[in-house]
Amino acid sequence: MSVYLDNAATSWPKPETVYQAVDHFMREIGATPGRGGYQQEEDAQQIADETRSALAQLFNAPDPQDIAFTLNATQAINMALKGWLRPGDHVVTSSIEHNAMWRPLKALEKHGVEITAVSCAPDGVLDPADVEAALRPDTRLVALLHASNVLGTILPIAEIGEIVYHHKALLLIDAAQTAGSYPIDMQAMRIDLLAFAGHKGTYGPPGTGGLVVTPGIQLETWVEGGSGVLSRPETMPDELPIRLEAGTQNSAGIAGLLAGVQFVLEQGVEKIRVHEMSLANRLIGQLQAIAGLSILGPANQEQRTAVVSVTVDNYIPDQLSAVLDKVFGVATRAGLHCAPQAHIVAGTLENGALRFSPGYFNTAEEIDFAVNALQDIL
Repeated sequence: MSVYLDNAATSWPKPETVYQAVDHFMREIGATPGRGGYQQEEDAQQIADETRSALAQLFNAPDPQDIAFTLNATQAINMALKGWLRPGDHVVTSSIEHNAMWRPLKALEKHGVEITAVSCAPDGVLDPADVEAALRPDTRLVALLHASNVLGTILPIAEIGEIVYHHKALLLIDAAQTAGSYPIDMQAMRIDLLAFAGHKGTYGPPGTGGLVVTPGIQLETWVEGGSGVLSRPETMPDELPIRLEAGTQNSAGIAGLLAGVQFVLEQGVEKIRVHEMSLANRLIGQLQAIAGLSILGPANQEQRTAVVSVTVDNYIPDQLSAVLDKVFGVATRAGLHCAPQAHIVAGTLENGALRFSPGYFNTAEEIDFAVNALQDIL
């Protein structure tokens, strides 16, 4: 048996419709949206527009045209941070951020942006009151992940959104771990900027993602180039999404992303979450019986995603992951998971952790097999 349990990195397998959409685009369309006026280009543009509309429905975003495609969530986060923050601004973040948020913030810090990282508990739980206490008159942005890719912890974004809204700052959310697998309502949660990865919970191909911008927010460009239309000016147009989409986009990937988002909308985010959490709970229940094994993240299952990271006394996570793969065919991920800040909070910075992340296409039998494999190793 081969078991894939690294869906927190990239979901796999994809729905069959995703493979078909990418293949159809490459064979039958092949053109770039906004570049030309012939039928294939119009078909490509229609796919891009339909993808924005499907994403707007998934996130309850105010305007589909304010969704800019990117190659991944990291690029979208950089686009938001560097498009909004200026020297002298203050930004509030958390102590468990992924490097996709933390590294660009530290780069901006060198240019005069001041950062306050609000401390989370060892299990990753964040108190909204602590975020409120960190706000200052010059706070221009609160930038947080929605859920930790290490601890599985879901931050209370709706409560924080209300606080940030009344403070008149903006709220940027890194939804890499939640888009498609956990309900997101941008308007109800008062999210101003939403970065998402297309290749995880929305089942698109690698090389897809995006930034959702609330109308009225003007971001400075961080990359300039061809926009397909409005080519005469020497600066990027003001209109979204072309202001943030310089150069040729991953059109075939966007076609696959559309199929992935449509799959999520057809299945329903709640149904997906219920299945993934049933697998996570089954996994946690069996892992708890293993002597010397510690599970990271909150005990309250309502506060976590289907990410289950563990440490085992006297074992290096990388070694466990390697044997799980080579001997048993179980794909996990070990180490720091590009999120050393979370490992500092959890006390696992030295060796990291072994992460299991079941997805919608996993089964209970696969969970049992993976746990039995780990027990055999130990």
